[in-house]
Amino acid sequence: MDNSTMAINLKSPDAEKLIRELADITGETITDTIQQAVRERLTRERLRRLGAVEKSWARIGRIQERIRAYPEAGGVTGADA
Repeated sequence: MDNSTMAINLKSPDAEKLIRELADITGETITDTIQQAVRERLTRERLRRLGAVEKSWARIGRIQERIRAYPEAGGVTGADA
């Protein structure tokens, strides 16, 4: 990981105000406040996406079960009998 220092230019006075307010409340530096906030948001987003993937796999599993429940091709169904 690159340990060089990089400045971030905030072009939103509201963003700066929120960051400073959070830093004041937590007693952290602005850098630590931003790092922690981004880390927490990133964790939430990763979990949210993981949940979406799990839901998709569950949906695929249900579709597969419905397909397996169909009679074999060319077989007799209730409508054909």
